[in-house]
Amino acid sequence: MEKKDVRYQTCLGILKEELVPAMGCTEPIAVAYAAALAKETLGCMPQSAEVAVSANIIKNVKSVVVPHTGGLRGISAAVAAGFVSGDGSLELEVLSSLREDQLPAIADCMHNTPIAVQQADSGLIFDIQIRCSGEGHTAFVRIAGSHTNVILVQRDNETLRSRPFSGEQQADTLDRSLLSVETIVEFADCVDIEDVKPTLDRQISFNTAIAKAGLEGRWGANVGHVLLDAYGTGVANRAKAMAAAGSDARMSGCELPVVINSGSGNQGITASLPVLEYAKELKVSDETMYRALTVSNLITIHLKTGIGRLSAYCGATSAGCGAGAGICYLYGGKAHEISHTVVNAVAIDSGMICDGAKPSCAAKIASAVEAGLLGFQMQQHGTEFLGGDGIVVKGVENTIANVGRLARVGMAETDKEIIDMMVSPGK
Repeated sequence: MEKKDVRYQTCLGILKEELVPAMGCTEPIAVAYAAALAKETLGCMPQSAEVAVSANIIKNVKSVVVPHTGGLRGISAAVAAGFVSGDGSLELEVLSSLREDQLPAIADCMHNTPIAVQQADSGLIFDIQIRCSGEGHTAFVRIAGSHTNVILVQRDNETLRSRPFSGEQQADTLDRSLLSVETIVEFADCVDIEDVKPTLDRQISFNTAIAKAGLEGRWGANVGHVLLDAYGTGVANRAKAMAAAGSDARMSGCELPVVINSGSGNQGITASLPVLEYAKELKVSDETMYRALTVSNLITIHLKTGIGRLSAYCGATSAGCGAGAGICYLYGGKAHEISHTVVNAVAIDSGMICDGAKPSCAAKIASAVEAGLLGFQMQQHGTEFLGGDGIVVKGVENTIANVGRLARVGMAETDKEIIDMMVSPGK
């Protein structure tokens, strides 16, 4: 595969599109981003706001701490923080500019500015709509499909920004259908390291830092700590513990940024940190480490493409498969071995539900990494799940397509029930 090959440029471009920094859980941050854009468009501090979001946004914002808010949770907190920060140019790092002395302003906004929140009736999985008013004017911002895909900005009756959106992949993203396990491994084998190094260096730096913070502090349920204390410091356990610790900190309001994958910080953490732990253990070259990270990230993206940004299917499952694939690559695995690793991992953990962003995500990440590692060890020992074993069918790409169908179509009703349980406890 040469640099001028469309597959080379597509794989490289997809990494740059997907591996971007974010501070905090990406759904409340997307809400805060929309709020900041709405305030900027309005031109003053809003005096009232109406917020309509899809059910999956409600699910993923309900239980997670919004960073830089002093421990506040929920959609109203994210909106208030976005209004106070007011810098939409920072996108998913929109709250990074907030200072401690602004915390009273966030609380004041939540308590004294009417912020009406309801479920959007658009039918979209990912939809954020914010209309705010102040000083005789109104502003409206809508983000749909993905966390930074702003499809409409209006002030009063004037449309300032508009882009078409049909509920499918946004028009200006690269074509993910070109991805396959074979293409990904071929790209990883030949990529000029300097082409991916800046993107991956940022992922290594950010995600390692938040994992260390998770181990050094007392965040969430301290799953990372528990893993190390209970099961020791072997490389397989370190791989799970580092990923879990990053989620421990992130889900509980740690203000360090992460580099996300497929719109999720937890997936970015899961796709990277286990591979880094194995790279250190095996003492591989930096070049091999970068190539393995490339495999892990792109396999994760490939699996998530058919699933969609949000669903009832836990995204960490895909990232755990990606991590297993990257670790397989560190051991010399190529497309054949990596395909079997992915299929094995998919067969083990598919069906793990997403019931919102919260501290228990750290434990799900540990489980997903374990599935990826077991899938790899099965391949190493010459065993595998075969076509006909549950959702596994002949051919890795066909099995990956089944995962997408399971998550997107089969679990649609499951998603509704999960959301109903979360918003109507005890029903």
